[in-house]
Amino acid sequence: KDVRHPPNAQNSRRSPRLSRYETGSQHAEESAAQVERLVQVFERIGKSARAKTCEAMQGLTAEMEEDLEDFGGTAAADDVLIGCAQAIEHYEIARYGLLKTWAAKLGYSEAEQLLAETLEEEKKADALLTQIAESFAPSGNDANTK
Repeated sequence: KDVRHPPNAQNSRRSPRLSRYETGSQHAEESAAQVERLVQVFERIGKSARAKTCEAMQGLTAEMEEDLEDFGGTAAADDVLIGCAQAIEHYEIARYGLLKTWAAKLGYSEAEQLLAETLEEEKKADALLTQIAESFAPSGNDANTK
């Protein structure tokens, strides 16, 4: 299951501007490249790469699903999707930053370079989400808007 693009998030998208996140950052291709880089990182440090369930990502995804249930049909739906996607990006930035630091401290320079590349991709995705969020004008049309 792709936690970055759960089915309900895909179906709840209200604005074509949100497709910039998927197409502009080329997330599918980047994700595949990031997985390949992680395999290379494990090879460089002499460990076996294995898939592992990330409870933090599952929690972020569950939170997004709940938020979409509450606000998916409102003027805030796009903001819910952007905010939740940014929460995921921020988690990934924190984890890749930590892994990069560990690689540097342990003398795995090739692994550090691979992780730095992924870290930069995550930062760019976050910046793109910020641009998209800032491009939304406050609507004020929703009955719940004060």
